[in-house]
Amino acid sequence: MNKLIAALLLGACATAASAQTGNPGGAINDHLGDYDYGVCRGVDPVCYHDWARAPVKQYRVLLYTHTAGPRHANLGTPLAPGLNPALADNNVVQREMLRIAQENGWAIDYTEDPSQMANLSGYNAVIFISTSREALDDTGKTALRQYMRAGGGFVAIHNAFGTLYNWPWYEGLLGNANFYDHGPARAADVVMVDSKDASTKGLPARWRFHDEWYNLVPFPTKVRFLATVDEKSWGPGDVRAEPLPIGAPNGPRPANLPPLSRYPSVVGRSPGHGGFHPVAWCQYYDGGKVFATTLGHDAKAFEKDGEPGAAQFQSLIVGGIKSVMGAEPFCR
Repeated sequence: MNKLIAALLLGACATAASAQTGNPGGAINDHLGDYDYGVCRGVDPVCYHDWARAPVKQYRVLLYTHTAGPRHANLGTPLAPGLNPALADNNVVQREMLRIAQENGWAIDYTEDPSQMANLSGYNAVIFISTSREALDDTGKTALRQYMRAGGGFVAIHNAFGTLYNWPWYEGLLGNANFYDHGPARAADVVMVDSKDASTKGLPARWRFHDEWYNLVPFPTKVRFLATVDEKSWGPGDVRAEPLPIGAPNGPRPANLPPLSRYPSVVGRSPGHGGFHPVAWCQYYDGGKVFATTLGHDAKAFEKDGEPGAAQFQSLIVGGIKSVMGAEPFCR
């Protein structure tokens, strides 16, 4: 009997291990985790809850930029409570997303107030841009999950991957992915993997862009990959000085963050993702639609004519937003 139990356990371990191999890019991207989030997810539309709903008269999106930890400089001064508070000159992401929404004929609300996340049913898309850490309370988590189960659309941009680390459902929402670390912000080539998607159509096969190039643990699985970064295209000569995010080493550090390590690191650092380093993908998740990109570190990436690659980046996220809200075909 003991031998039978041991064999069953060994078989279960082998199955779990084999499920974490065969990822694009080879062994460097294997064994980084592939979890069962207990929901229907992937690229098959069977995972979408195409339930009866009111016809769309006006596309409306909600932009959420709450930070409970490090705050990217492109978000600017933390916003006042409530919906659509006054913006400062340094609230670049929020201001430019208002412009993008106007150019595309969308209505948009924006907030950093968790209490405003209690009911999301009036929005065709919910967009998290560089949120951080525990950005939602329990009511907000429930509302987001119920929204997705009703066929909602979610867009994750940049440090949305540094958010809600310890909520497994949210990690699955991101495509079985989380921010692990990154090297220096630098220029590199974004390479289209799938040029037929609403987010990538019309974009050059390769375009130059400046970002932090997030390394991911877990590595995304069961998603449709849309774009990668060519790690061979960056070099030390591309690195330039960047404003430090609030909470970064040597930057102003919020009192609620744990102390930095008192000694130099003696543990490993991610080697990156080699020949397949994903930066954008899509999936169906728990009834809803998800477009996700790790890009979007720089303020100028959101500005009109802001920097090389800004127009391509904005086209990417606009197409992704349109696809999750149902204005364009999704994830195909």
